[in-house]
Amino acid sequence: MDFERIFDESYERVLKIHHDNQSFFETFYKAFVAADERVAAHFTNSDMEKQQRMLEKSFYRLVVFYATNYADDYLEQVAMRHSKVALNVIPELYDIWLDVLIETVAEYDPHYNDNVELAWRLVLSTGITYMKFKHDHCQ
Repeated sequence: MDFERIFDESYERVLKIHHDNQSFFETFYKAFVAADERVAAHFTNSDMEKQQRMLEKSFYRLVVFYATNYADDYLEQVAMRHSKVALNVIPELYDIWLDVLIETVAEYDPHYNDNVELAWRLVLSTGITYMKFKHDHCQ
């Protein structure tokens, strides 16, 4: 099964759909912040529009990481910013991030099924593993 193709097709679908005048990433961000008080604490006094733009850019870098197994400078900077030496985004929050993302995909993708979920999890898991590893290994 071509999970990269399944992911790409699903990603294109979710970007085209708006629910209640909200884009996929807007809906995801609101759900993510509401999912756990530790997540909400990281975003206190944040410019959420700026955060959303950064998320979209970082998200793209996670997808590229899957395809290339290469962490570019931007992803390296994000990892450093999220590590224990900076914002201290604990690894457990990445699991919440992915679960909320999958819930948002299910809401936005009219063709959502088990293969779509698996494709998203596979494509993003490499980059998430990288981010979790870097939490304790950035200097």
